[in-house]
Amino acid sequence: MNKPVKKIALVANVNKPAARRIVQRAAKLSAAAGMTPVTDEAKAHLADLVMVFGGDGTMLHWAREMAGSGTPIFGVNIGGMGFLTAVSGKELAKAIQAVAARKFSIESRTLLTANGKSNSKPFRLSAMNDMVISRGTVPRMIRVEVKVDGEVLTVYRCDGLVVGTPTGSTAYSLAAGGAIVAPDAGVFSITPVCPHTLSNRAVIVSQQSAVEVRMLDRQREATLSADGSDVVALVADSSIMIRRSRRKVKLARLPGSSFFQTLRQKLQWTGSHA
Repeated sequence: MNKPVKKIALVANVNKPAARRIVQRAAKLSAAAGMTPVTDEAKAHLADLVMVFGGDGTMLHWAREMAGSGTPIFGVNIGGMGFLTAVSGKELAKAIQAVAARKFSIESRTLLTANGKSNSKPFRLSAMNDMVISRGTVPRMIRVEVKVDGEVLTVYRCDGLVVGTPTGSTAYSLAAGGAIVAPDAGVFSITPVCPHTLSNRAVIVSQQSAVEVRMLDRQREATLSADGSDVVALVADSSIMIRRSRRKVKLARLPGSSFFQTLRQKLQWTGSHA
């Protein structure tokens, strides 16, 4: 049985026009359901559950904020695609009641960490979706060497490279031609973006693996980004080690929802409902 939710944090993407209004409504509904709403983002970590209003970008931000805390996050979509959110804004009242009654399940999601140096300074990034190496402003391909557990996989000539979690398989990796991976699959995907060689395809490796990526070009600019936000510059021969993080993210889901149901809905797939 889930831990009782006595205190619920309500956080939102303030750039969404509907954010303030829906948070105010959620606060009233939460109080009426017997919970204490917290709207101060600095105190979100003190709550029993964090309800996030926004799209996938907002969810990714709060996933990294709450990773390792054990506190579940519950997404309410007021953005675009919303793969990571549990319900739409129209279902807010139902969602509040379900949380108050502890009628939700918890999914544990894996994070990635990336370690390396940028301009001789060490960095460590975390991502729930993906680590992305991208070429700079000059429209020329970059060359990156990829090793898996110390063994050379290949040297990619491409516009970029995506190392993603199963959660991130429906993000940039999907747009780059990668496979969709079920969230509970214990794997990472390595997907080149616009590779020069058509035989270069996405590769699936174990989450236990260490993926090392090294920039080979001396006259090319490139960057590394984590979930499309934290960005560091890369130089020739700079080596990045990407591994599974020790921390996990807990996502709250309502009964009856599933990953495949979300796929059918978001990607407008057909499927039997029998």
